[in-house]
Amino acid sequence: MKPKVFITRPLPEEVVEPYRGRLDIEMYPEDRPIPEAELASKQGEIDALIPMLSEKLGEEFFSNTSAKVVANLAVGYDNIDVTAAKKHGVTVTNTPDVLTETTADLTFALMLTTARRISEAEDYIKNDQWKQWSPLQLAGTDVHHKTIGIVGMGRIGEAVARRAKGFSMNVLYHNRSRKEAAEKEFGATYVSFDELLKQSDFVVCMTPYTKETHHLFNEEAFRKMGEHAFFINTSRGKTVDEQALQKALEEKEIKGCGLDVFENEPISADHPLLKLENVTATPHIGSSSMETRYRMMQLCLDNVSRVLTGENPITPVT
Repeated sequence: MKPKVFITRPLPEEVVEPYRGRLDIEMYPEDRPIPEAELASKQGEIDALIPMLSEKLGEEFFSNTSAKVVANLAVGYDNIDVTAAKKHGVTVTNTPDVLTETTADLTFALMLTTARRISEAEDYIKNDQWKQWSPLQLAGTDVHHKTIGIVGMGRIGEAVARRAKGFSMNVLYHNRSRKEAAEKEFGATYVSFDELLKQSDFVVCMTPYTKETHHLFNEEAFRKMGEHAFFINTSRGKTVDEQALQKALEEKEIKGCGLDVFENEPISADHPLLKLENVTATPHIGSSSMETRYRMMQLCLDNVSRVLTGENPITPVT
């Protein structure tokens, strides 16, 4: 009998079909978060689970599941209690590497869109407001030759730094440890968190979410950035105190921000940050290109296949 795999969203059949010969794959048929009760009803009859970030898996799940592997369809895994998984002998995997360049593209695009007021300009012309040319019409801020401060110089942070060098930017970074290879390749300078905030024109959050990074960007951090600076976050929403960010934007303590992630997702149109003109927002689409999302799906299925046949997974969470 083939191992049973449950996927909490419908994936394209062209991705799943090549694996059906060795795996019994069932997918939740609706493209929305699976109800907790329905997921609970599956947990004792599966060999593997492929969840999304919206599925929160803790002690209750791992103490009652028959799954041997949980392959998270994301690089982040703060939705999974990895300690509980290990305690109950469940392997957890994620999808690093395959989304690095795509997320870096989105990060840089968000930075450019925010600085050059592209979303405002698009609304301006679509709302038939363009009636004349004037010297400072929708004037934004240059990105080239400015200073970018990257908080979290992991794979994606390095990919952002590589793009920044193409714009002749000065690259600063703060990380738990120095990355001498990145310093050599990008001419990046390692600085303290405080120095990065004070010196950067663009502060880019690339750090994963942990207890230590919870609300790392708070009222004090935004105050140190200064009125010339932009804040960009394509990492995790809970690294930011959104009330402090709102205050900093409303009181012009910082110039603007670009956000792909929020503390509690999804958000609604009445979210207070969306009401501010100096905010550019996207709905957590950092890795959302067709090519990358397909590779992420395939990596999850490859990890599941390997674990269920007694092999080591390609990308285990350790």
